[in-house]
Amino acid sequence: MTPAIIDELAQRVERLLQRHQQLVQDKARLEHHVQQLTQERERLRAQCAAARARLDALIARIATDEEAP
Repeated sequence: MTPAIIDELAQRVERLLQRHQQLVQDKARLEHHVQQLTQERERLRAQCAAARARLDALIARIATDEEAP
């Protein structure tokens, strides 16, 4: 191999290593974002369940009040 080919290969390998590092960092950021979104989804599900329970209790109380003489 000629020195020019070796230099070209070295540059390509360097670019590949840089791209790999960038992809590793992107993956870490995306995983963190997914974790945040998962936590937010669970929080919202809990809020929805609590609101549903309050509504069910309110509906039951209204039904009881309507049945009372």
